[in-house]
Amino acid sequence: MGEKMTTGIAYGKALAEFGPKSEVYVLDADVSSCTMSIEFAKICPERFFNMGIAEANMAGAAAGIATCGGAAVIHTFAIFAAGRIYDQVRNSIAYPGLNVKIAGTHAGFTNGKDGATHQSIEDISLMREIPGMTVLVPCDSNETRLAVKAMLEMKGPCYIRLGHTEVDTVTDQIPGYHYEIGKGAQLKEGTDVTIIACGLMVQMALAAAEMLDKEGIHARVIDMHTIKPIDRECILKAAKETGAIVTAEMHSVLGGLGSAAAEVLTEECLVPLERVGVEDRFGHSATTEELFEKYGLTAENIVKHAKCAIERKKN
Repeated sequence: MGEKMTTGIAYGKALAEFGPKSEVYVLDADVSSCTMSIEFAKICPERFFNMGIAEANMAGAAAGIATCGGAAVIHTFAIFAAGRIYDQVRNSIAYPGLNVKIAGTHAGFTNGKDGATHQSIEDISLMREIPGMTVLVPCDSNETRLAVKAMLEMKGPCYIRLGHTEVDTVTDQIPGYHYEIGKGAQLKEGTDVTIIACGLMVQMALAAAEMLDKEGIHARVIDMHTIKPIDRECILKAAKETGAIVTAEMHSVLGGLGSAAAEVLTEECLVPLERVGVEDRFGHSATTEELFEKYGLTAENIVKHAKCAIERKKN
C-alpha cells in the first residue's frame, strides 16, 4: 500500500496543483486550515476569498462568480455544505446549472469527537437528489488528486466528499486502474460476490476480500467513487457475473451508495443485496476507530454480509 494520508490533505495538495491552471476562484468559510484550501491561497491569494462564518453568503457569492462566466469552489465541513446551505446549493447553484464545486470536508465519522451534530451521515443522499449534481467520494490520496483534476475540468455543479482520517493509498497499486467520473473502478476480480464501496470503506472492502479469499470465497471489489451519475453498467455486470452484491459506505444506508445500487438492481437485475453502513440513527462523540466499530463499518462486518448475500443467492 502507498502513502497514508487523509483525503482532505490530498485535496488541498491537488487544489494547489490544478487550481491555478484552471483559473478557478476559491472561497472558504473561515476554515481554510481545516479544509486545506489554504494551500491554494498560498499560491493564488488574488483568487482566494475568506468569506467568514457565513456559508450561505459564500454559496451566493460563488453563484455570482459563475453567473458572470467564472468558476468557483466553495469549502466548509460536509455537515454545513450539505445541510446549512442546502437551499443556496439547490436554488442558486444547481437550479441554474452553474459551474460551482462544493467541497465538503470532515465527512461522516472522520471528525468523530465533534459528535453527532458535526457528523454528516446524510450528505451524499442530500446532494444526490439535487437534479444535475455530480457527487464524488474519493477513497485515497491518489484518487482524490485525480478527482480534483476531473472535477475542475468538468462543467456544472459538483459535490466532493472528503475525510479527516488517514487512510492507506491503494488505487495507485492496482494494475490498469483508471479514474473517470461516472465510471466505477474494479480493484479486484471475483466470481462469488461483489463488494461495491466508496470513500474510506474501499480499504475495508479490500481487507474483507482478503479475509474471504482465505475461506475460498472470491469477492470482486469495485470502487464506486462516483455516486452520481452512478455506473449502472458496472453494477449490472457485477450482478450478472457474481449474483450477489454488498455495498459499503461511511454514510446512512438510506439514500447513499446502497440506495443507488438498489435502484439499479431492482429496475434491471434483481439479485441479493446487502448494505453495510449507518443504520437509521445519529452518531456519537468518540474516536473514528471506535465509531467504525460501533456502527459496523468494519471488514469483519462486510465479510458477514457477503456470506449472507451468497446464502441468499443459493436460495
